[in-house]
Amino acid sequence: MIDYASSLVTTYRYGVKEGYFMAMSIFSELRAVGCEPIAITVDGNPQIIKALRETWPTIIVQRCLYHILRQGTSWLRRFPKDPAAKELRSIFLSVMSISSREQQAIFVKRFADWERRYGKYVSDLDRKNKVWGDLQQARSLLIHALPDMFYYLDDSNIAKTSNMQEGLFSTAKILFRNHRGVKKENRESYFAWYFYFRNRHLINH
Repeated sequence: MIDYASSLVTTYRYGVKEGYFMAMSIFSELRAVGCEPIAITVDGNPQIIKALRETWPTIIVQRCLYHILRQGTSWLRRFPKDPAAKELRSIFLSVMSISSREQQAIFVKRFADWERRYGKYVSDLDRKNKVWGDLQQARSLLIHALPDMFYYLDDSNIAKTSNMQEGLFSTAKILFRNHRGVKKENRESYFAWYFYFRNRHLINH
């Protein structure tokens, strides 16, 4: 986890599987030492979101717009042939450009119009067909994400994507791969020191 305002790493785990029990363990430890976040930006993992809301019932859970864009367009393919898929892909592609409540209203109306036109048609498609099943998943993604997509418009301290965190951990993993001689039992210490020195550098500058 990263504090958006300061870019400091607040906590991390090495070599654990992302899931409800792992998340509850981390969040419980953070709450025990007095951490009370107002908002957090996450991808769509429902088990992580469940753990967050159980730990901090009033927390604002902002869905990462980039994850929504990437997953939605992946399911819809680059050049969809179905008119419903074409229009839905266009809606997904606009998500990162929303910077005002007026633009949000346009986005929501576009999807509502799409749903009225194509919702039942898409719902009735044969989900055993890979293409149709992916179209249904893209529709479901937007339906479930929509209530938690635009908190950042009211608070500049809420990140609209988790790209800062994703970028940091990707960089850490790339640097780690350059140290091929690190023994398995020392890998956790490697990352602990990496994040420690990074945080210290940010604090001192």
